[in-house]
Amino acid sequence: AVMLSIVPGLGHIYKGYRLIGLLLIFFGTPMAVSLVLLIATGTAGFGFFLLPVYWIAVMVHVWAIPDRVVTAPEDEGEQY
Repeated sequence: AVMLSIVPGLGHIYKGYRLIGLLLIFFGTPMAVSLVLLIATGTAGFGFFLLPVYWIAVMVHVWAIPDRVVTAPEDEGEQY
């Protein structure tokens, strides 16, 4: 899921959080990019360092949330 978050939102969709993932894809990322461009204009380009911060925050969030996708009981393997 973290590797899928190279595109912010795909990791959330993979883990079962479809609404959050779609909101990140269609609203969160474009808004973050536009804010970074606005901030970079006023700070001589230093605002571009905020985009990796957003990207890493999305990856940490998808790593920290529990999975909503539940495995079937017959797929759990052998019980000892």
